[in-house]
Amino acid sequence: MPAKILVVDDELPLERLICQQFRKKIRAKELEFIFAHNGLEALDKLQVDPHVDMVLTDINMPEMDGLTLLERLKEFEPKLKTVVVTAYSDMAKIRKAMNLDAFDFLTKPIDFQDLEITINRTLESVQQIKETQRQLQQVQTQLIQKEKMSSLGQLVAGVAHEINNPVSFIAGNLCHAQDYIEDIIKLLHLYQENYPDPVPAIQEEIEAIELDYLTEDLPKLIGSMKVGIERIYQISVALRTFSRSDTTSKILFDIHEGIESTLLILRHRLKASGDRPAIVVIKEYRDLPQVECYPGPLNQVFMNIFANALDALEEAIIKGTIEEVPTIKISTEMRSDAVRVLIADNGIGMTEEIKSQLFAPMFTTKPTGKGTGLGLSISRQIMEEKHGGQLTYISAPGLGTEFIIEIPIQQL
Repeated sequence: MPAKILVVDDELPLERLICQQFRKKIRAKELEFIFAHNGLEALDKLQVDPHVDMVLTDINMPEMDGLTLLERLKEFEPKLKTVVVTAYSDMAKIRKAMNLDAFDFLTKPIDFQDLEITINRTLESVQQIKETQRQLQQVQTQLIQKEKMSSLGQLVAGVAHEINNPVSFIAGNLCHAQDYIEDIIKLLHLYQENYPDPVPAIQEEIEAIELDYLTEDLPKLIGSMKVGIERIYQISVALRTFSRSDTTSKILFDIHEGIESTLLILRHRLKASGDRPAIVVIKEYRDLPQVECYPGPLNQVFMNIFANALDALEEAIIKGTIEEVPTIKISTEMRSDAVRVLIADNGIGMTEEIKSQLFAPMFTTKPTGKGTGLGLSISRQIMEEKHGGQLTYISAPGLGTEFIIEIPIQQL
């Protein structure tokens, strides 16, 4: 993107001279100039387009002069670099401008060679600040990610441990309960064969408790309980597989196992709810080798992408923009020395504006309190910095979104 420069001057011929002097850089999309004729108009322009890299302003202007503009800019955007232009004789105004944190100054009549040098120097400073901010945000995001995964790992490990104890206890006792019940039922049948005519009191009790139904249903009840315990055990395993905070180095991992554990945790969001239909998951898994990776962080990438897909589908359903069955399609495939996971939804898709900021830390389209704006930023860092892979996407409004995760099979 070209560097944007806001020029604030009430002399109209200056616009033509600047456009003429920098026409090659404008044509090459290296620079873009925006013009305002006084401080008030400049502030209006900044409200409309906040992505201005520097301001070049005259001091003597009607309605709002350059010094007042500098004061207002300190409130509006204190990091914005400003170069002031005035007559050489106005040294007092130049000194005041520098006290108001002007980055540099130029004197009239403008030497355009000097102007180009000043613009280049100012934009270099702006670029250095942006790079420093980017690195700081990256470090902050990494720290948040590390703390988040550490906390998640401890939480999940604790939950899995606490679940496993009662599950093991119940599962162990159910086996014995099933044997005891079978023995008791055999004994009842033996009694019925040898004493077909019980005394009236026993016969009344048999009818009252519906003995035939009980002896038929009790084994089914025990079987149902065993299925429930097995499901709880699977959730516990899925939680441990999802977090995998026990690994401080890369290990061989089954990508499909990671995807399945994540889907199991999100299963409640796939079910129909109220007027919302169930969300269908289509899986097209190819045979894949195990991948050398950090399982916990990689599963977090899957979680972030699945959660975003579910949010997009729910929004499309609420807005009534989806006519098909809401669907998430998961495909896996080999690509030379890497594994690819493709996760596609038929939700609302993304505009160009959203796509331009998608991986920026703290950027979110979700309501306040629902999204942190860190999920995709962290996911890309996990893929690129921890795994040497890639996280890309394809999306368009109304056509859904597909995320492509590419993971090298072996790390260098």
